[in-house]
Amino acid sequence: MGREVTAGGRNGGLLVVGDVVTDVVARHRGPLATGTDTAAVIQRLPGGAGANVACWAAHTGCADVRLLGRVGTDTAAWHERELVAAGVRPHLVVDSEAATGTVICLVDTGAAAERTFLTDSGASLRLEPADWSDVLLDGVARLHLSGYLLFSESSRALAEVALAAARARGVPVSLDPASTGFLAELGVDRFLAFAQGVDVLLPSRDEACLLTGLTDPADAAAKLSRLVPSVVAKAGADGALVARSGAVGARVPAMSVAPRDTTGAGDAFTGAFLAALVSGASPEEAAARGCQAGTEAVRRVGGRPPGRPGDEGSNWG
Repeated sequence: MGREVTAGGRNGGLLVVGDVVTDVVARHRGPLATGTDTAAVIQRLPGGAGANVACWAAHTGCADVRLLGRVGTDTAAWHERELVAAGVRPHLVVDSEAATGTVICLVDTGAAAERTFLTDSGASLRLEPADWSDVLLDGVARLHLSGYLLFSESSRALAEVALAAARARGVPVSLDPASTGFLAELGVDRFLAFAQGVDVLLPSRDEACLLTGLTDPADAAAKLSRLVPSVVAKAGADGALVARSGAVGARVPAMSVAPRDTTGAGDAFTGAFLAALVSGASPEEAAARGCQAGTEAVRRVGGRPPGRPGDEGSNWG
């Protein structure tokens, strides 16, 4: 059991439970050269899907954003400072046995700025039910769970406890599937069994298709909305789909932009979407704000919003 580091703030708003990791972003031109060197610009940045969502929610107007996550002693102080600077109230459990998770993001600086992740989850998936307290929900309007929580036994148990506590208080819950690779390992049926307890599901286009076995994202979103009351499928440059009761009710366009790094686009969408819901926006209005944040995110390097000193990123590409 670790100790908890907290930062003060006002009640009300959004609680995010999820991963806090260190991103090592390597931006390279063209294919990697096997067996030799490939020139790259490499940066060490704060990341993690859960942490990124929290930071984007704060950046886009949510006055009270809280984050429960688990980090190692190696970078706990740094991650806490970064979250506080971004306007997030961190509740970080410090793990004395595991280092903070690390993700190596390989970003091809070609036209699509596509990325490949090498993931060492470290302490992030060692969250456990003992790390939860119902006090975390005091004054909270919404709970958001990162799908990465479901990919280890202990953090999945924590997610189940958090979901049950939120439902007992009538707090709506959203869930982001997080990763097609991990989803395939977990199993679609296991994920969907958990997802039926949430109010909003926020899959990417590929995740929606994987979860349904369908190839058309609109059909996949519609099918998922028969299990979850509201489904918002993130489709990158194609915007987003909002589905309810087995039908797509809105197609929200995205702005056309030349991306530098797509690493944080989905998290930016989710954070802005949730901030808008907390402020009283409809899912369609919230999706439009999510698309705006996603556009802002792909113009930057890394998964966090602007605002940190020295975070301008590389000008290469």
